[in-house]
Amino acid sequence: MPPTPSLLGARRAHPDQPGGTAPEDQGLFDEALDDAGLLAARAALAQGRRQATRALLLRTGDDWDRRGHRLTVLAGAPYAAAWAQDWLLAEPDSPDAAALYALALVRRSLRGKESPDRARAACRAAAALAPADPTPWLGLVQLARVLGPERELLRAFAELRERHPEHHHAHHLLVARLAERPQGGRAESHEVYDLAERAAAEAPADSPLAVLPVVAYAERYRVLAATGLAPADPSGSGHWSGPRARGVLRAAFEWWLEWEHDEHPRRHTDLNHLAFAMSCAGRPAEAAALFRRIGRHATAVPWSYPHREPGPAFRAARARVLGGDPRPRGGSAPAQGREVITEL
Repeated sequence: MPPTPSLLGARRAHPDQPGGTAPEDQGLFDEALDDAGLLAARAALAQGRRQATRALLLRTGDDWDRRGHRLTVLAGAPYAAAWAQDWLLAEPDSPDAAALYALALVRRSLRGKESPDRARAACRAAAALAPADPTPWLGLVQLARVLGPERELLRAFAELRERHPEHHHAHHLLVARLAERPQGGRAESHEVYDLAERAAAEAPADSPLAVLPVVAYAERYRVLAATGLAPADPSGSGHWSGPRARGVLRAAFEWWLEWEHDEHPRRHTDLNHLAFAMSCAGRPAEAAALFRRIGRHATAVPWSYPHREPGPAFRAARARVLGGDPRPRGGSAPAQGREVITEL
């Protein structure tokens, strides 16, 4: 078994898993989250108009987390591969067209509708057109997380890390895969926890990787529940009740209170992980503040863990901590709530 990598190197230190949703929950789980420009570009792309996508990616520039998020979502649109292929034929030297085509083939491969080898080749071709861009390597990480051996995932992650050491999505994918390694020792002793905590400690103070240890706990719970080593009800599992888990939740929540980045493209992913963990840990005040911040931007992961319908799970948890009111709220947590919440 290969050694655990140093996530951020010397400088610092799941696959798409859509869960089933009831019809009334469909609007909650849009991958685009609150990115209005992305929503508009995706709608235009579905109509065969790629100018909005071209303009969107031009504006995105080298904001790598945002570029990865936008291209991943666009790649999942119907006919994205076909439209990207047409674009690439018209502009064979376009890094944007190549990256969209590569990630679209990755998404098709993950659904069993495309050859993984063809997707890998497209990712490598896109990487050759834009050597500094981590996004083609994100495609290879996405592919390897589900369809490749662990060594393939680690190699792709290492290449991506050289280009963007704090890549948010890639770290989540790596943690999800490494959480599946066999556990030895005590209940709160697993290398994925060590790895995630090291990444959080070595990242800059304002990095959203501060929430990665919480993600590691959710991914490890997924594995334990799937193998019968943890109860199927996450809130009754006790998984978040140990001293290490409590410390992880406290540190991540305090980071959110101080450093929350309204502009980060995947911040709702972190908010949902935090709300899920706080709900399962029996911390309703903290969970309520997070649910209000989430608003309508729920993410299927982790609410689908271990094998649940994410819509009902999200709504039920939100209703419990918001006093039975299931309506989504927007904006920040009330000041009074934050004063209480900080007394951890």
